[in-house]
Amino acid sequence: MTSSSTAAATMRGAVVTTEDGGRLNAFAAEPRMQVVAADNGWGFHERAEKLNGRMAMLGFIALLATEIALGGEAFTQGLLGIG
Repeated sequence: MTSSSTAAATMRGAVVTTEDGGRLNAFAAEPRMQVVAADNGWGFHERAEKLNGRMAMLGFIALLATEIALGGEAFTQGLLGIG
């Protein structure tokens, strides 16, 4: 199917391959994964996962409150068009 082409145009940050029909495909080069400590504040760690879960729960409660306050008009009828 695809094979690496040395004669293909080189692109910075991409891997260029050639198909059977002679078409060129450019695939982005993926960045390396970095493992960071929880003190840095970035990355996947327990504190970030807990915050993400809490924000999801807060958003769900806000959706339910909006539905109750507007009688189902905001989400089910307004966005989905049902009901």
